[in-house]
This record gives sequence, C-alpha cells and structure tokens, in this order.
Amino acid sequence: MYLGTSEDKSKSSRLLQLYTRFEEGKIVRKPEMAQKFQVTERSVQRDIDDLRCFFREQTPAKEIIYDRSVKGYRLKENTALLDNSEILAVCKILLESRSMVKKEMLPILERLVTCCVPEKNRKAVEELIGNEKVHYIEPHHKKLLLPDLWEIGQAVQNHQVAEIEYERLKEPKLVKRRIEPVGIMFSEYYFYLTAFLQDVDKETEFENKNDLFPTIYRIDRIQSFRVLDKKFEVPYTGRFEEGEFRKRIQFMYGGKLERIRFRYTGPSLEAVLDRLPTATVISQDEAGWIVSAEVFGKGAEMWLRSQGDYVEMVK
Repeated sequence: MYLGTSEDKSKSSRLLQLYTRFEEGKIVRKPEMAQKFQVTERSVQRDIDDLRCFFREQTPAKEIIYDRSVKGYRLKENTALLDNSEILAVCKILLESRSMVKKEMLPILERLVTCCVPEKNRKAVEELIGNEKVHYIEPHHKKLLLPDLWEIGQAVQNHQVAEIEYERLKEPKLVKRRIEPVGIMFSEYYFYLTAFLQDVDKETEFENKNDLFPTIYRIDRIQSFRVLDKKFEVPYTGRFEEGEFRKRIQFMYGGKLERIRFRYTGPSLEAVLDRLPTATVISQDEAGWIVSAEVFGKGAEMWLRSQGDYVEMVK
C-alpha cells in the first residue's frame, strides 16, 4: 500500500491545520504559518489557494478573503449565494407558479442548482424537484416571456412612454394603446403590466370613468411593445407603488377601491388574512370573526364567493 511521501504528509497536515483555523474564525498570516510549519511563505500561499478552490467547489457559501485591516486571511460567509434549503424553496416556488414555458423554466432551474448548490448536494436537490420537472405543465399561451419582461422592465424604470398592441378577451380583439408603464406584477400563473393610459376616452373604454388606478395587461397577450422616444413625469408623492397596489387586488381584477366587511366562519382565519393582506379582525364571537379589508372590488368579490357559506357579507 502506498502511504505517500513525507512531503505529501506534511502538506496534508498543513492543509488540515489551516482548514481548522479558518473554520474556527481565526486569522491566517503567512509569516506566522511559514514559521510554524517550517516552510516558505510561497508554500503557505499555495496551501491557501488550494483551500480557496476547495471552498469554492464544495462550500460556496463560504470563501477565503484577504482582510487588509488585520493583515491576514480569514473565512467569510458568502451571503450572495443561496444555501441548499433556499435553492430548494426557490425551485419549488418556480415550478408551482407555472409561469413560463418549459424552454424558459427548465434552464433557470438547472442554472440555479448548478451555480448555487455544493456539488455533493446537487443530486439530492435534483431528485427532490425531478418529478415535478418531468410532469411540469406549461401555460397554454406557449409564449416566451423573458425578453419582453426585460424590455418592459426597462421602460418602467426609465419612465418611457410605450405603444402596445393588446389582445383582449372581448371585441374588438386587438387594440392599440399608448401607455405609461409603471410596474410588473405576478399573480396566478401570469405576469402583468400595470400602466396608465394616454389619449383614451374613459367614458367609452372604462367601466369606472373616474378610475385613478392603472390598467392591468397580461404580458403574454401583448402582441407588440414599442418604446417611444418620450418620457412621462412621475411625481414622488403620487407615484405608483406595486406593493401597496398588490395588497388590495385579487386575481388581477381592477375596480373601485372600497372597504368591505364580512363575517367569516370557516376553519382557517389565517388563510383569509394571508389572502387579503389589508384585512383586520374587527371582532370575534363563538360563530366566527368580523373582518374588514380595503380591496379593489371584483377580484375580492370572486374570492369571497368561492368560500361559500363560510363568508357572509356585512357591508
């Protein structure tokens, strides 16, 4: 049996000792280590480089850095990378969203697992999502979305006016609109663009002519999107906030902003509060809870109706 040379054993011993020092949070200085191991500083540097490669391949959540403030090397937690449980959670959420066709979804999953998960754990993560990848059902629109998402996102960020051709569900099917894009949102399998309309007759086009909120477009139904050489003003005090808007809208159905009140007698109040982020419990008795929420009408009404006898409208 080959036991290796004394030089091999010496290097292995140095690597183990250096690895232990790094894991214990100690500072590694080349002159000290060279004296301790009776080798040159160049040999210590090679050892540190070998350990750098080891951490990069096996434990990417950690990396060896040179800290000038202490004039030595130390181990740093790499918070820019996802750990195993985080990458598994992201993959599961993406698969459940069914938001993209296979041609876009599967490469994203593969790159996430390859880049962010240590090699020894990749197989486990791949097995945990493997069945869902095989049986993944893509959205029926069959449209690639990522190029459009980026172009629209740039228009939102730069406050650029755009012209779109949009396929509606009602007649006329295809309409042209000049819009001020203000946000991208996701809900129930689809990405949406929120935008304010320019040059439109609210009397004929809007159910609520006094609607002050943006119009919502499903991005997969946008047949063409052209950015114009024109910008629109966004006053800071009146700016559109996607987060606040999202709290009040269900199924991406617009409508009048209103406050509703209802009695809930179902088994999970938590599910109601999670579904309606603006909801608050007004009172409680043996039968159930009185809940109040600020919502945009149609979508919230659809969800409340789906709860059957568990929900009774109070106001």
